[in-house]
This record gives sequence, C-alpha cells and structure tokens, in this order.
Amino acid sequence: MNKNIVYIGIAVVVGLFSGWLIFGNIPNNGEAKAGVQVSPEEHDHSGERADEMWTCSMHPQIMRSEPGDCPICGMDLIPAEVGANGLLADQFALSENAMALANIETIVVGESNNTLEGGVVLSGKIEINGDKTAIQPAHFDGRIEKLYITSLGEKVRKGQAIAKVYSPELVAAQQELITAYKLKESQPQLYKAVQAKFKNWKVHGPELDEVVKTGKAKASFTIYSHVSGVVTEIAVSDGAHIMDGKAIFKVSNLNTVWADFDVYENQISQFKKGEQIQVTTNAYPNKVFNAKVSYIDPILNAQTRTVTLRAVLDNKDEIFKPGMFVKGKIGADTMDVESETTIPASAVLWTGKRSLVYVKSDLDKPIFEMREVTIGNRNGESVTIISGLDKGEKIVTNGTFTVDAAAQLQGKKSMMNRKSNKEEVRTNEIEIKVSEAFQNGFQNVVQPYLDMKDAFVASDAGQVSRSAKLTEEQFKNLNTTDSEKAYVAEILKLLNAIHENKIIEDQRTHFVVLNEILVPMAKNIPLSKNLFVQKCPMANSNKGAFWLSEEKEIRNPYYGQEMISCGSIIDDLK
Repeated sequence: MNKNIVYIGIAVVVGLFSGWLIFGNIPNNGEAKAGVQVSPEEHDHSGERADEMWTCSMHPQIMRSEPGDCPICGMDLIPAEVGANGLLADQFALSENAMALANIETIVVGESNNTLEGGVVLSGKIEINGDKTAIQPAHFDGRIEKLYITSLGEKVRKGQAIAKVYSPELVAAQQELITAYKLKESQPQLYKAVQAKFKNWKVHGPELDEVVKTGKAKASFTIYSHVSGVVTEIAVSDGAHIMDGKAIFKVSNLNTVWADFDVYENQISQFKKGEQIQVTTNAYPNKVFNAKVSYIDPILNAQTRTVTLRAVLDNKDEIFKPGMFVKGKIGADTMDVESETTIPASAVLWTGKRSLVYVKSDLDKPIFEMREVTIGNRNGESVTIISGLDKGEKIVTNGTFTVDAAAQLQGKKSMMNRKSNKEEVRTNEIEIKVSEAFQNGFQNVVQPYLDMKDAFVASDAGQVSRSAKLTEEQFKNLNTTDSEKAYVAEILKLLNAIHENKIIEDQRTHFVVLNEILVPMAKNIPLSKNLFVQKCPMANSNKGAFWLSEEKEIRNPYYGQEMISCGSIIDDLK
C-alpha cells in the first residue's frame, strides 16, 4: 500500500515536470502554438503603449508625447486618461479635476425649463407703484441755500421742513406785505391780495407773521413738504436754482409695489387680466406671495419683442424693494401651455450669426463637443431651442467659456474656431456684434490693452500685470447687454488671471485665449485708432496666435526679444 502511494507521488511529480517542459514557455496570449519559442521583443511585459500621451492635472489642454513638466504651472505631467483616445474628430475630454476646478456644471435638456408643474415661470422686477408717486415742486423762483432732504429712501411727512430758499421775488413781496399791513385799515383788499400771493407760494406760518410783526423782510424762507412718502428721486442740491413748478424731489408710497414681468410675443395669448400669479424672490426663498395680474401692456416693445405683465403686491411690511428680481408663476389651470424645449441662457455662446452649446457626448465621462443650435425667444434667464438639441442630452450650463477655451487649445471646433484640427482659422470668419453703447466704451479699453501688449514684448511680467489690471477696470465700466455680459465675463476672468500671475510664460498663455475673443470683437467695432491684426504662426504650440497693434512693425508679444519680428499683418482695422 505504501509502495503504491510512493509510485503515485512519483508519477505526479514526473507529470508536472513534463508539462512544464512542454507548456512552460508558451506565452499567455493564446495565439502562440505549443513548442514555439517567443523572442523577448515579441513578448513584452512592460505594459507601455507607444501612443501614450501625458497631460497636466491642472491644465488638461497640455498634451505631450513624453513625460515632463507642465509649461504653465511646472507640475509633473501624468499619463492622459485612457478615455481621451478613440474620440470622434470634434470631441475632446477634460479631466475630472479640471471639471471641478473650473466649476463646470451640466443639466439634462428637458429636466430644467420654464414649464414647471404645468405652469409658466416669468422673470421680473419690483418697480415703484407709479400710481402712488407724487412730486414736491417749487412754487416760486429762487436758490437753495440748504436742502434738508439729502438721501434716497428717506421718509418725508407732510408739513416737514425740506429746504431754506433765497428768492428775490419773495424779498420784494415782503416789502409789499409790510406796506399793505400798514394800510390794512384803509385798504383791506390790498392786504388780502398780498396775503393771497404768499398763500399761492405756499409761504405762511410763523415766519411770515414775524415779517409782519417786525416790519423787516427776511432774506430766505423755509419751505415745507405738502406730500408724504419715501424719497425716490432728488432733483436739486445746495446752491441749485429752482423754478416755479419744477420738481425738488419725488416721493412714492411703498405700501404697494408693482411686480413687472416680461412676456414674449409668442406667449401673449396665454395670459389675461385677473389671473392668479404666485411671486417668489431670492430674498425670501421659502415664501410665496399671491397676487393677480392687474395690467398687460397693450404696446409691444419693438426691441425686446416683449410686453409688460404687471401685478400689484401688498408691501406694508416693506418686504419688497424696488429693483429686486422676482419670479412669477402662473398655473396651467388658467392657460393652455404648449411644451417647449428650453435651456438656461448661460449655456448658449453667441457669435453674431451663430448660437453654440457644448454637449456632454458621454453621460458618464467628461467628453464634450460643440453643437450649433437655433434658438427662439428668450424668456428671462432661459431660451427656447428650435433645433439642434434633443431632450435627454446633457449640456454645459456653467463654465462654458472654460470648456470652449479647452476646445480651442486642443484644436477642436469652438466658438472662435469653426474648423477643427489643423485647418486654418481666420479671424474674419468670426462675427461678434455689440451694441452702440458697448462700442463707445470699448474705445477706453484699447490703450491699456496696447500697453499690456508692449509689456509682453518687453517680457516685463510686472508691467503686464499692472496693464492687465487697468484693462480689466475699463472693461468693468462698459455698459453691456445680456448677450455681451458673457463675453465680458470671460474677458475679465482672463485679464484677472494675467494680473494675478507673475510668470511671463503663464501670462502669455492667458493672452492667447484673451485675443481669441478680443480680436474678433475689435474687428466689428469702429475704432478711434487705426489698429493692425497681427499673427505669429509659431505661437500657441504652432497653432498660431493673434494680437492687436497700432504699429505696422511686427513686435511679437509671445516671444519678446527671442523672436521679436516673428509674425505678419493679416488685417487692417481702419
């Protein structure tokens, strides 16, 4: 028995050894045949991919074919995510870290729109009740020596002293009053006529009695309010001349206020006077205020294509402040609402003729692509989509310019780049239309921008920072429309990044993206200075970069003295 066990054990050992001799050198790829030797070159366990790319966790637009340091922040490059490979031509990826840092937010189309629980939500603003407004006028000509009402929002009561006024007309009339008083017994009608004159001027009381009693004219008189309310407008100041009938200040009774909402042309038929409306405000998010539609403007605003819908709100508790933004919801039981596809206006990038959004191509991965859409009416903070998006698709609603910048730097289709990869992009393909007020204010931006460009030429990071700050301040002073605010917000972000960063290479990286917005904008604005659009084909990793200059001579801001003359004039902005 023991011998059998020994024999079996020996047989097992011999079998295992023989199996190892036969199969031990076969690779695990399942393709080699038994007994075939595989060379070390064919059997590589390194796991490295020949096409592996390296990127920066902070700046995902940086892609390199080998390890190294990020040219922007100096951090070690890390292997690019596997998901970045195999994308379609116009798709690009961002890392989760970049998504978080840029505060990129997305929504699913159809899950967030203006139609809520069968009702329609309108955007509006609290306005002063025009029916409860009164003017305190002057009743004679004169000069304000001391104005006692100096602050908007100040409460005024009837009979309150509001100003001390000097009036040559009153000085002369006082002499008449003194004389008429002396002749009162013999000519009572004359005395009454002079008194009536002062009464019409709203001048009476102790001051006038003192003039009669002392027989001496006063150089100035105190005037008193004959209206009560909250001061909403002051038309004069100390030393100002006043005229009979002209306003000194305006007051309003804020016990009731108007909530004015914008209704677009295609929505007008859905509303009628007397309907219930629920009003909410960010100041009191947990409160709903009920009111009725009291007025619908019969005249359409030709510029905005809207009419005003109004509700009167009780405000005895002073909850509502004029200028406060509110939302108004009208339920479906009062109207027939057709379902529409709407998205937040913040999701849309406007480039003149085109409206663009960024679609998250993969619902589970940060992969994006640009999509051109056709939009309809804008309703407050939302826009109606006519074509280009389907319900259920996910789009970027916050951080759209950051995503667009990533698309540009990765050579994909973007707001400033209608072509992708290595196709040439010309700035004259881009049209950014702005208002006349914006055009006028833009003139003040040009000089600090040119100073910043010259500082880049000199590679003076400190001066670049200071000039960027001055340019930023000028942009903040611009009067902007809703569509212009998106451009300006991104420009301000880039200028602030240039200002805050003290490393010239990093500043130049932001300057590239800044000019992608600024140059097309300048091309569509009549400028007071003759500027040239210049381009260096080697800048921006050989993708090319633009800048504006008032000189024909090329002085490259992206390389400074290293390649001062690299570039050419591609356009003349006359």
